[in-house]
Amino acid sequence: MSIRLRLVLSYVAMLLVPLVLSGLAVILIVISTLGSIKNLFDVDFSQGNPIKRVVTEEADIFADIKAKTENQPDQLLDAAYIQGLDTRLHKINMGLIIRREKELTYLSPNLKEGEKTDAARLPGFGSSSGGFQHNQNSLWITRQQDFLFSDKSKGSVFIFLDGSLLQKYLHRSSSALIFVFIGILVVTNGVLTYLVSRSIIRPLKALKQAAVHIKEGNLDFEVTAHSDDELGQLSIAFEEMRRRLKQSVEMQLQYEENRKELISNISHDLKTPVTAIKGYVEGIMDGVTNSPDKLDRYLKTIYNKASDMDRLIDELFLFSKLDLGKVPFQFEEVDAGRYVQDCAQELQVDMEKKGIRFVLQELPASSCYITADREKLKRVLLNVIENAVKYSGEADSVIRMGMKDIDGKAVIQIEDNGQGIPEEALPHIFERFYRADPSRNSSTGGSGLGLAIAKQIIEEHGGMIWASSHVGIGTTVYIALPISRREERSQA
Repeated sequence: MSIRLRLVLSYVAMLLVPLVLSGLAVILIVISTLGSIKNLFDVDFSQGNPIKRVVTEEADIFADIKAKTENQPDQLLDAAYIQGLDTRLHKINMGLIIRREKELTYLSPNLKEGEKTDAARLPGFGSSSGGFQHNQNSLWITRQQDFLFSDKSKGSVFIFLDGSLLQKYLHRSSSALIFVFIGILVVTNGVLTYLVSRSIIRPLKALKQAAVHIKEGNLDFEVTAHSDDELGQLSIAFEEMRRRLKQSVEMQLQYEENRKELISNISHDLKTPVTAIKGYVEGIMDGVTNSPDKLDRYLKTIYNKASDMDRLIDELFLFSKLDLGKVPFQFEEVDAGRYVQDCAQELQVDMEKKGIRFVLQELPASSCYITADREKLKRVLLNVIENAVKYSGEADSVIRMGMKDIDGKAVIQIEDNGQGIPEEALPHIFERFYRADPSRNSSTGGSGLGLAIAKQIIEEHGGMIWASSHVGIGTTVYIALPISRREERSQA
């Protein structure tokens, strides 16, 4: 549930819950008040609505009075009849007042106590009924019947309700209702505010704590989303940020370690030829080369060592530029089969000079065109083949190169029968700065950048490079490049 919907529902609940609870409270208070008001009336409430019973009883009495005023008005001067009416009214907490002209001929007994009621304070003849005050008590005129006595004198009959006790009950009920309503509002709003704020504040506190951890450099924790609302989504985003920061820091540390290793390896590789060159130069300076043949041998060694240093520096420079994406590529459409065939012909003479048999395997019958940079792709093939030469056997060394059309890709295979690569090292041979042979001896030494450079160049071509190997049997490197189009070769 979203926070917005939660706040809306909370707002609706803050309106509805107090109304519902207040309604229940009103019903309970009314029932309690009615129970107290029953004590004011001496009427059988065993059947029917108590209020209806009182109203019905009062209506019956007034109907009798009205009938008398119309048929026997002088009967309202009969004390026995009037006493009977007053007794009936007293049962429902009402009383009777009879006025003739301006003189009160009858007052209910409860009005005879204390100060005498002034007739002038009663509603006039022919006026509507209303309330008046008597002895600090509220009297409510409920009925007024005006009539003429037999001598044509004006008469009025008033039925009144003593509202003092009723007012006391109503005042007590209204006070209780106000306090209950205020209590319901306070409790409802307090509970709902606590529940809503807790669902918001707790995740915010967790995110704040996570921010403190990140600020202090501690990324070894987890931000857990406890809901699917906006805060839950924020927690998920925060956790994703933490993981990526951790990966970035770990990668940065790994890069730093790799750079240190690279500097160490390059320093070692540069130190070795520099030391050799220095030793040979010192020999020449000391006159050790006392014959032309020996001098020529020393100079050739110095040249070879300098060439190794130059090659190493070029390789390091190329790798740095590839890593920064600053090497320009000149892509063009190339017939992969013919390209492999041309490269094999160039390499075959060099391989034979090194005592290695180089074999070009069968190529596809149809032309497979790829989009490639000829020079960069040739650099890949040379790096892979040079790596195969370094680890080739002492005798009967064979390197085979071929190409196949597999699933829309031109797959170049370079296979050797060298010493092979251990299984645990095979997944890492194309990684940056990785070197499977840590000894760095002069026969197999190198910067360990050749295959890493090959991988970067192939990835720039949109292809893949991988290897399979068996220790003691040999290694095969696969280079897969996407085919742009095919063309059948013409038969000569």
